[in-house]
Amino acid sequence: MNTNFTQWFLHASDESQNRYQTLMDKAVKLITDQTTRTNHPFSGASRQEIEKAVKKVRNIPTVGQEIDVVMEEIQNGLVKNSLWVSHPAAMAHLHCPPVLPSLAAEVIINALNQSMDSWDQSPAATYFETELINFFARKIGYSHEGDGVFTSGGTQSNYMGLLLARNKACQTYFSVNVHKEGLPFAANKLRILCSEHAHFSVQQSAAQLGLGMNAIVKVAENDKHQLCPNDAKKKIEKLRVQGLLPFMVVATAGTTDFGSVDCLSEIAKFANEEQLWLHVDAAYGGALLFSHQYRHLVSDLCLADSITIDFHKLYYQSISCGSFFVKDKKDFQQIAYHADYLNSEEDQEDGIINLVEKSVQTTKRFDALKLLMTFKLMGTDLFGEMVDYTINLAKETALLLKEDLSFEVLNEPEINVVLFRYLPSEHFEDQTFVDEINLGIQRAFYQSGELIMAKTKQDEKVYLKFTMLNPLNTISSMQAHLQRVKQVGEKIEKEQGEIWYEYSIYR
Repeated sequence: MNTNFTQWFLHASDESQNRYQTLMDKAVKLITDQTTRTNHPFSGASRQEIEKAVKKVRNIPTVGQEIDVVMEEIQNGLVKNSLWVSHPAAMAHLHCPPVLPSLAAEVIINALNQSMDSWDQSPAATYFETELINFFARKIGYSHEGDGVFTSGGTQSNYMGLLLARNKACQTYFSVNVHKEGLPFAANKLRILCSEHAHFSVQQSAAQLGLGMNAIVKVAENDKHQLCPNDAKKKIEKLRVQGLLPFMVVATAGTTDFGSVDCLSEIAKFANEEQLWLHVDAAYGGALLFSHQYRHLVSDLCLADSITIDFHKLYYQSISCGSFFVKDKKDFQQIAYHADYLNSEEDQEDGIINLVEKSVQTTKRFDALKLLMTFKLMGTDLFGEMVDYTINLAKETALLLKEDLSFEVLNEPEINVVLFRYLPSEHFEDQTFVDEINLGIQRAFYQSGELIMAKTKQDEKVYLKFTMLNPLNTISSMQAHLQRVKQVGEKIEKEQGEIWYEYSIYR
């Protein structure tokens, strides 16, 4: 055996074992050292500084470098200037701190490198995923006819929901098997209803599936930012009068901006009456299945024909890790394809499970192990407590904001998202002035690296957003953050106010 090759692959030789152990030890040390190197979730480096640091690493050698040299380059070029999502002050997006069992599982997943498309490539892992999917299907409340598959995340899962619903609608309305015959011309009459705050992937999927973004019909929301069933019914009536064919409604359990959970029982009722496919995007709110205090918000998930759940959001799993579920496993037949070299029909007759038949992916990671190890090591009770803690912390933070006249809170947190904005003491009636201050606050904190929060727009107004996923956060730290936000806001207000005053004089 060529000794130059031996040390670079995982096998029984001493060279391989030593190299693997050394690389793992160095990588772990690199990450654990980072936890002590910084008190902030971000270095505050500018785009130009980061690009310059990365360029120092870009040279690809013809002869391999020493491990310590490479690790130092990775530290300075990548780790040092990455967003540290495990820091409690990183609260911008649905970007979770991964739990340690998930990180440990990644080591096993990477080393085994199972391809989850056919059983002969993942003989044990296939059954692991199948058992975990069955566990979740029962937790959702599906019968034994329910089924699912792991996906790369919410976008892929939502795509699959629209794909299955579209194919079924074409069979129902046009007697066309899209999987074999392609889209009929009349498919341009098909329409999908969703709320104004449904995830962008709904429109994106409609476009990719040949229905066009015009197939999406936005339904008004109530004062809780939930899809309004009454408006949906009116929209359906109007569509049918126009000769169009509403075939699907997409509900959301945890919107990106508000964390709102649609009233699933009401939506399921009119979906059933109108014979619409109900897909629930629970990418965010699906974790409430294990909540001790808020599970009632998703108790009617079982009424959906299909469901999206992401595990790399409120389930605290490393990216990527998502899932897609269907009430009736027969619906997967609409996308099943048999290739003789991979998943022949004979395999199916022999009872062999090939997960590619339920997926739009071929090669797929063994992400189920991450979730299994998390539940095995932590238990579902503790996991539920973590979810509840973050929701309650968001509610307490919203109360703190409401008590301070310097802030305006836009939502009553239903999950763990808080939208708010700083209100200046003067010129607060000038919307552009208020927006500029809040944009300035978000930028200032990102540049300092001490607090990472998002910005968004609602009703053409700029708001700041805390997405409070980290259970290591505390109400005392939130009090300190809000005081700092207020201080920075006052500073920017003073600076901008002087510019605004001069501008108004000469305007």
